[in-house]
Amino acid sequence: MNISTLQHAIIKKLPLRKHIKISDFVSTGTMPIRHFNFNFDEKSFDDRFYLQKEWASAYFYALSIFLTYGEELVIETARYHRDFITDPVLKQRVSALIGQEALHSKFHNEYNDIMKPHNFPVGLYRFLAEKVFEYTFLKFPQPLKLSMMAGIEHFTAVLAEYMMKHEDHFYHSDDEKGRALWMWHMLEESEHKDVAYDVYQTLSGNYLLRVSGFMIAFITILGGVSLGALLLPFLRKPSNLISLSFWKEAKSSASLLFGYENGVFGSTTAHIFDYFRPDFHPNDHDTSAYLKYYKEKLLHPETGVLTPFFVKEFTPAVRAA
Repeated sequence: MNISTLQHAIIKKLPLRKHIKISDFVSTGTMPIRHFNFNFDEKSFDDRFYLQKEWASAYFYALSIFLTYGEELVIETARYHRDFITDPVLKQRVSALIGQEALHSKFHNEYNDIMKPHNFPVGLYRFLAEKVFEYTFLKFPQPLKLSMMAGIEHFTAVLAEYMMKHEDHFYHSDDEKGRALWMWHMLEESEHKDVAYDVYQTLSGNYLLRVSGFMIAFITILGGVSLGALLLPFLRKPSNLISLSFWKEAKSSASLLFGYENGVFGSTTAHIFDYFRPDFHPNDHDTSAYLKYYKEKLLHPETGVLTPFFVKEFTPAVRAA
């Protein structure tokens, strides 16, 4: 028995596994990998994409830069743990998750590149993220990486559900390519929201480890990314420090992100912390109707938002373990 197999065997014997819930893999079915060609260009880029608010938009630009490193962590962790999965449908869904996340990383990196001419600190943020991941997260033992992967995917699922419920937020900008990128990303984050969690529950299921990985993801996403967003407008344009118009807008930007009634994170606090419930499962929050609507809206062969950028769709085969 190698060290990694022994780690998983020990963790599965830890307490608090009695509340484990996982998906019915037969009913959830297989997932595809979709390829696009967005061909981003700096001229159509909107630096106030999110509701035309500079500071609120900064959160999504910081997220776009940092998430590519989170995607790589998810990919590496999913690849490693796929070999331990025996259910053929879940293994297929893990393979599709890897493919989807790889393309998210690829296209967000392309999107991030066109921010550079607009004076966004892309190089600095990439350097900082690379060092943080290199010296911390990538050194974690595999069971903790798996827990953190499930926590990260919970946050992206919450964000995806919020954005799908607030579709109009995508239409305050004329940047059609940026809109297509974010809407596609939200669709797929909701589509695969249960995969990482099901892998974690199948291979471990330990509650204490699960919430530990969640807290690391919480600090990273709502702490690290928010700090990057907080500083971004000033690094990009130091004159914002003394700009009255910027500070007048700042309050509404903060409300759009953290306001209790309608903010991206403020209004979803209960959903975020539902993860602490011992018998939690991502599919307790049913988004099937939104997925059906968005697949039609985005992927319709004639009228879909993504149709001008669509290249192909591939579904990995289901193979016996």
